[in-house]
Amino acid sequence: MLERKQIIEIAVAVSSVLLMIGAMIGIGMMHGGDDSILTPEGAELLVWAIVGFVLLLTIVGIGLAFLLNEPGEGLEDENTDAQSAV
Repeated sequence: MLERKQIIEIAVAVSSVLLMIGAMIGIGMMHGGDDSILTPEGAELLVWAIVGFVLLLTIVGIGLAFLLNEPGEGLEDENTDAQSAV
């Protein structure tokens, strides 16, 4: 059985990927020419969509790391051990 934390991570990842696929399909439908070739404006929008996707996943990853971090997992204890050792 999957833990609650894993279910949240999977749901966020799948929804982010579906959002990216939807944006790519939307750009292709709006800026695709009659011969199914992407226009230069569409290509630029596609590049920005990819950049936005990378930034979105970065923000989501950082947010999940802070929200799903439970005390006692050792993430916050490493800093205190390193400082006390010095």
